[in-house]
Formats: sequence, C-alpha cells, structure tokens
Amino acid sequence: MTEDLLHLGLHDLHLSLGGRMVPFAGYEMPVQYPSGVMKEHLHTRAAAGLFDVSHMGQVILRPKSTMQNLCLAFEALMPVDVLGVLTGRQRYGMFTNEQGGILDDLMFANRGDHLFVVVNASCKVADIAHMRQHLSDEAAVITVTDRALLALQGPAAEAALARHLPEVAAMRFMDSRILIWREHEVWVSRSGYTGEDGFEISISDAAALEFANALLAEPLVQPIGLGARDSLRLEAGLCLYGHDIDLTTSPVEAALTWAIQKSRRSGGDRVAGFPGAEIILEQLDNGTERRRVGLRPEGRAPMREGTLLFDLGGTPVGTVTSGGFGPSVDAPVAMGYVAESFATPGTQLLGEVRGKRLPVVVAPLPFHPTTYKR
Repeated sequence: MTEDLLHLGLHDLHLSLGGRMVPFAGYEMPVQYPSGVMKEHLHTRAAAGLFDVSHMGQVILRPKSTMQNLCLAFEALMPVDVLGVLTGRQRYGMFTNEQGGILDDLMFANRGDHLFVVVNASCKVADIAHMRQHLSDEAAVITVTDRALLALQGPAAEAALARHLPEVAAMRFMDSRILIWREHEVWVSRSGYTGEDGFEISISDAAALEFANALLAEPLVQPIGLGARDSLRLEAGLCLYGHDIDLTTSPVEAALTWAIQKSRRSGGDRVAGFPGAEIILEQLDNGTERRRVGLRPEGRAPMREGTLLFDLGGTPVGTVTSGGFGPSVDAPVAMGYVAESFATPGTQLLGEVRGKRLPVVVAPLPFHPTTYKR
C-alpha cells in the first residue's frame, strides 16, 4: 500500500519535476521523469544527472578507544583491508556470513576520527543491527537520520558541482571530504554507481532542497530516476544487491575479488579473520564452480532476470540475474552466473525467452567504459 511507504525528504520536489513514483525498498521513489528512462540514461553519459539516493543508510562509526581498534573491528566483518584506508579516502566493502555469502555491499570512508558508512536501503536495518552487535565494544554506531544523499554523475558533474563547492575539482576517484556550503557541512565523495565520473553528496535535510535546486539550475544537470540508475549500473557491470549478489553468492563467485586486498588473502599480514574466510580463501586459491559474467544477447530482445541459460547441447549452465537494454551500447545487455567452464568471454550459450532458446554470448565487463577520475 502506498500509504505504508516512506517518503524522501525531497518527495515534493520529485513530484514538482514530474517524477513517476514507484515503491522501492520501502520508499516511494521516482523511477523516471517526463523525458523518460532512455533520455535520462544518455543525458547522464553525456552531461550530468542528479539522483536522489536518500533511501540508503548513512552511518557514523565513532571509536571508543582508537581508530586503529575500530578499523580492525570493522575489518573483522568483511574480507577487505580497512586499516589501510588513508584519511580522506573511501573504499568498497561487503559484509559476509559464515557460509561466505554476502550480507550487503557498502561504501566506507576514513574521516580521520571516525568512519562514515553507506549501506543499501533494503539492508540498512539489518546492517545497523549487525554493526551494533559486533562493533559495540569498539564503536558508537550512530544512524544518520537528518541528511539527504544525492548523487551527481556524468562528465559535466565536476564543473557543475565546483561552481558551488570549488574544492571538489581537486578530488580524485574515491576521495572523501567534508566541505562547507552556505554554512552547512556537505559530505562529498568522488564516487557513484553509474560508471561515470561523479560525486555522492550528503547534506542536511534543512539545506537539501536549496542545494538540489541549485544543482538543477545548472544548464547541464537534469533529474534522473531509478530506471536509468539501473541501466547505467548494468552497463558498468556493477552488482545490485538482492539480484546479482546476496546470501547465496560469495565475493569470488560474484567476480568481486578486486575488492579483496592482498593483506586479507593467503600470505597477507591480516589473512582471514572475517566471516566465511575458510570458504572465500579456498575459492580465491582454487576457483569456484560458477562465476558472474557479462552476457550479450544476440538480436534486440533483452534477457531479463531469471532467464535460464543453456549450453549449445541443451544442458542448463546458469541464470541471468540482471538484464535489460543498454542505451549507450544500443543493444541488450545482461549479467548472470554460469558454470566456471562456460565463463570465458566469447562462449556461446542459449537463453530461454518466452519458450524459445535464443543465442547469447559471454562478454567481458563492463559493457561501457568507465570514466572515473583517477
């Protein structure tokens, strides 16, 4: 029921912009604006798009003793090097369980005297409980409830944002800064989930509308909804929690091994010590039975989530987890899991669409080049 859905702080702004609202992760969210998903997607790739992602969870972890002890405690929840993240830097991480599955993926930043964590909306209640359960000896776990979270993405994002926060021009990919805009603290990271250069911006509810309107007044900035957010991240080969990754997928199966630093692997100085370490380390060393891959359906028909995949002899070999049309590549694209022996790019498979088995080829990720400012 729509009356049970939570509203974003900028809900009225989305309505005034013509946003078509849909349920998502317990919130009423704009899926698109009048220009439509295709144009919003292409505008983000060509100029700059403004996304409201305030439904996501923002959390501060403030150490009770030292930052080193906090980082080590946080590190014990995931196969990621937290201790090595320098002040002013951000990193991608994931909570794992004892079976090696992924509880959630997240971003965290070292802000000198505390950590700032952003988690997925659908998992935030469980994630916050998880952190409180495991970190209470070392940290105060503080849920941020009075700030909006915006994402400004695309090649014109830097120029647009720098007119309001000049310091962002000097930032590089995964830098994190606390800046001031009209006496309000603005928490900025140079990151996002579109494959484009851009920023994620946390700003107080009191200033969010004025700030959002200031960005939308920039000639190259347009509002972008969930529809284009999904197609952009799919072209970039980025996972969506609950679809491409979940409790049944390990980071190795999900092809997220790039996020597991040497210090946490076999031979590293802080090897293991995270949930599911025995399973994940074994997979890192010896491989897995299945792996997430890119998929390029032949023809124009998309292969959606749940599409079954077969080898050319008709044997089931996998399933699509995300799929749709890629506006930037002008073709259908998908991701899914296939048996390891079929995971090599160029492998020909068949996907079952409405009772017909249509050709699809395993393809390298991403489908569209990323443009992060290194």
